[in-house]
Amino acid sequence: MSKGKFAVGTLFGAAIGLLAGVLTAPKSGKETRADLKAKAEVMKGDASKKVEKVQMKANKVADDMKDKAAVASQDARARSEDLKERAERAIDGARKGFSGKE
Repeated sequence: MSKGKFAVGTLFGAAIGLLAGVLTAPKSGKETRADLKAKAEVMKGDASKKVEKVQMKANKVADDMKDKAAVASQDARARSEDLKERAERAIDGARKGFSGKE
């Protein structure tokens, strides 16, 4: 069995166990609903914090990638200009060599 299937099975079993525990608890329906609502609010807050952290990390990675892309672009332009200048010098040298003028 793969680790992923085991993890999903474990989470599913935990959820079923939680549901069974809530439904068989000695509290009244009103108290149980209030507890569930409070727990859902806590979980929603936790999820929101995690989403915010992930968004911050994603934005940082995106900014880093933009910076790296800009540097790579500048490097490519510089290399391109260098190659262009070398080619022009080589062409000029070849022209002078063929014409016999220096």
